[in-house]
Amino acid sequence: MKVIICGAGQVGWQIARHLSGERNDVTVVDNNPDLVRRATDTLDVQGIAGHASYPDILERAGASDADMIIAATFSDEVNMVTCQVAHSIFSIPRKIARLRSQSYLTA
Repeated sequence: MKVIICGAGQVGWQIARHLSGERNDVTVVDNNPDLVRRATDTLDVQGIAGHASYPDILERAGASDADMIIAATFSDEVNMVTCQVAHSIFSIPRKIARLRSQSYLTA
């Protein structure tokens, strides 16, 4: 399965570790090049430094033929926009957005 993980912090890194360990084709996207480097140096993943919600960055990450995108950045809004872009532009079948704020869950 081809998976794009947006956010290379603790949550994103652990998801990338788990999915790459199961022989999935994983690409990590983060706007912090140091976190991307840490992921690519430590895990069997590809890495792209850039803003996860930008269509050109998602294209570089392989969104045109991805099976799943997991948006796990520090920002609920970035995660939701990333999933919307993945849906509207790339038709990625499975989209997961990490949301921290309860306000989005009860609306």
